Amino acid sequence: MKKWLVVCLLGLLPAFALAAAGETPEVIVKNVSRDVLEAIKKNDKDVAKLREQVSQKVEPLADYTRMTSLAVGRYWKTASPEQQSALTNEFRQMLVRTYLSALTIYKNAQVNVIGARPGESADEQSVRTEVSIPGQKSIPLEFYFEKLGGNWKVYDIAVDGISFTVNNRNQFGAAIRQKGIDGLIKQLAELNAASAAGASKAAPK
Repeated sequence: MKKWLVVCLLGLLPAFALAAAGETPEVIVKNVSRDVLEAIKKNDKDVAKLREQVSQKVEPLADYTRMTSLAVGRYWKTASPEQQSALTNEFRQMLVRTYLSALTIYKNAQVNVIGARPGESADEQSVRTEVSIPGQKSIPLEFYFEKLGGNWKVYDIAVDGISFTVNNRNQFGAAIRQKGIDGLIKQLAELNAASAAGASKAAPK
């Protein structure tokens, strides 16, 4: 669980939105790693502010539709457009929720960008990094980018070789088989709502 928290801590943050169009994925990750760690040290106790920053600025970074479809797997094609939209929205909020829960845990992390490598097409690349946390073994972290409309966007992240979307696919599939697609949507919505309520109570007055 801690490894996946690292992913959301370092991979899905508002600093990604500062990436200029035309920058390579490797440059984006280097700049983000620097800016994100600095932002965490300044704002780690202001949960409400961080939630607002993520909600407003993370949109330009990720291809949430592709991420959600990969996480839902074969059930994605059986979902209606309305269900797909709802799943994408709740999946996005889930990532923000996980990110927030990690903020106070990994303030002293350091990121070493190893390099980029081509994907299956000219419009795909991945960037390999290592996350160092004091007192713990370094964690391999790889960001998968695709180029959409001239901009690079993240569509998956792997920690120690394990895909974030695949990791969720098993859980989502089990929920869909038990409760249906609407059941999964409801489950995610309830978790997100409970997290928002908890964060609101914990926010400084």
